[in-house]
Amino acid sequence: MKTKKDNLTTLEEFKDKHYGKSGTPKRDELDSGYENFKIGVLLLEARLEKGLTQEELAAKVGTTKSYISKIENNVKEVRISTLQKIVEIGLGGQVQLSIKL
Repeated sequence: MKTKKDNLTTLEEFKDKHYGKSGTPKRDELDSGYENFKIGVLLLEARLEKGLTQEELAAKVGTTKSYISKIENNVKEVRISTLQKIVEIGLGGQVQLSIKL
């Protein structure tokens, strides 16, 4: 008898099936998009934790509310130098990057 657990698919299995294995163009595009989405969510959460509006954060770093919104909503990719400015000057934090091989 099959249980419900037998019908489960992991996220990795789903991505492999529908987007191909890591290293294929379609899968790499998906994974890259996820990283940009994650940056936006992390900035949103940090901004809310600091009790700032998008307008207040934008004013602190010399940009526009619209630009902050576009980053948080994954409409626009952010350059690393701009990300550092937003995090360090606007939020009082630091950016930590890592490279996995």
